[in-house]
Amino acid sequence: MSARIIDGKAVAAGVRSRVADGVASFEAENGRTPLLVTVIVGDDPASEVYVKGKHRACEEVGMRSLHHGLPAKTTENELLELVRTLGEDADVDGILVQLPVPDQIDPDRIIAAIDPAKDVDGLTPVNAGRLAQGMPGLVSCTPSGVMELLRHEGVDLEGAEAVVIGRSKLVGIPVARLLLGANATVTSCHSRTRELAAVCRRADVLIAAVGVPRLLGAEAIKPGAVVIDVGINRTDDGLVGDVDFEAASEIAAAITPVPGGVGPMTIAMLLVNTLAAARARV
Repeated sequence: MSARIIDGKAVAAGVRSRVADGVASFEAENGRTPLLVTVIVGDDPASEVYVKGKHRACEEVGMRSLHHGLPAKTTENELLELVRTLGEDADVDGILVQLPVPDQIDPDRIIAAIDPAKDVDGLTPVNAGRLAQGMPGLVSCTPSGVMELLRHEGVDLEGAEAVVIGRSKLVGIPVARLLLGANATVTSCHSRTRELAAVCRRADVLIAAVGVPRLLGAEAIKPGAVVIDVGINRTDDGLVGDVDFEAASEIAAAITPVPGGVGPMTIAMLLVNTLAAARARV
């Protein structure tokens, strides 16, 4: 194995340490502590695990957090009312509605109802539009985490060829826009891309966020590329990414593992967003 392993846990720990310092400074200057509020509708086990991790992270950096656990039969209007109430609450800095929501609720309507100034997931149409136009705003946490990993690794994106596999609103589209903002030349790929491996093989920086286990093998990796694997897929072999890690590691210059790569960065950047939202509301 020749590739350098990009340690997302270590990078995330550094981010959390900086956030903890920022929270302490914010408290000293403003006499209050930033507050993140999470909402889950129903009892999805994965959502429960994710949200508990977010609350533990808040506690570690000295940030306050509250949780609303709503029954699965909650109506769309009831959830909208809670979201609007939280938006009007001057004590709340960040609002996160954990997806998925039950079938009777339209997730797009719920996300659109979140106050953009408190949208710490960076998913509202307002914040997505700001990102698309290169304007300041709260940016989706996983794409922000990808960019933080690239910065930490000292990857020069100026003029680099970057390929993003996946076009989701959560990762693929925003990370492509962030890469463009860093002056990379960006190609966005998806399930209908012809000769996918050949397109990927051009990439100096390859971002895989498609959700297909080990989709990309050695034939898709350019020698010396930096590979960021956002995929987390449960298989009989355990958690694996969208990239064949063992094969890619023989060719790439640097690569994120799964787990332990991008995953820890998502919660770390959520803390960054919550502190930023609190500061912007002062």
